[in-house]
Formats: sequence, C-alpha cells, structure tokens
Amino acid sequence: MNFDKASYQKLVSNRAKRTNGLKNCTLAFLVGGGICALGELIYAFFFRLLLLPDRESSLYASCVLIFLSALFTGLGVFDDLAKHAGAGTFLPITGFANAIVSPAIDSRAEGYILGVGAKVFTVAGPVLLYGTVAGTLWGLIYYFFGGS
Repeated sequence: MNFDKASYQKLVSNRAKRTNGLKNCTLAFLVGGGICALGELIYAFFFRLLLLPDRESSLYASCVLIFLSALFTGLGVFDDLAKHAGAGTFLPITGFANAIVSPAIDSRAEGYILGVGAKVFTVAGPVLLYGTVAGTLWGLIYYFFGGS
C-alpha cells in the first residue's frame, strides 16, 4: 500500500484526535491559577499567621509547593491532574519537582542506586539538585564563617 504525500496527509488528518482548544486553555488557566492561589495561601499562612518575614515566607511557600508536587507525583495524583489540566500543572516550581521525581519513581525497580539514584539526575534533576546542594553548602559556610 503506497501513499503519496497528499493521501497520507488526508489519512492522518482523518484519524487525528480532535482537541477542544478552548476547554484545554480554560482548564490549564484554572488549574494553574489554583496552584498559584494555593501558593499565595501558603505564603499568607507563614507571613500573617506565623509572622515570618516576607523572604522566609516566600521561601517556605516554595518549599511546600515543591514537597506537595513531589508527593502527588509519587502518589500518581499529579499525572492524573496533568492529563486533564495540561500546561496548568507545569508551573515552574511544580513542573520541575514533577520532572525530578517522575524518572526516579519510574526506575525504582532497578534499585535505589542504579535506578532512583541515577534517574534523579535526568531532565531537570541536575539543575535543581546541584543548585539545592550548592545553596545549602554556601548557606552553611556563610552561617558559620560568613558575615553578619
């Protein structure tokens, strides 16, 4: 069965799944906005209720969002939500956390060192892992030997 280019394009367009762009954009907007609103609520909890400074409240809100994203990825909730909400779930913080945890979870059958340990370094892992470790080490050095 030989197809010319036009016949093949016609076959593909007939078989391709139609998407509802308005629905997809609306869901992405609502879910992404919901994640941002959750981040603001977490920030307000630290800033207004625990009376932490602005910078610390922002930091803790980011850490909580990262933790929740990693937790929900591990439980399989993040992927189910992403199937329906699309790009709305991949805001920078939650998307990076998902990108780090997903390969590690997929490779856990290969063991903790060759599976999880190796796969955590794929996708966004190197940037965030090394950034986190370097930031922590620099923070400790600054705290113990640094300044005021």
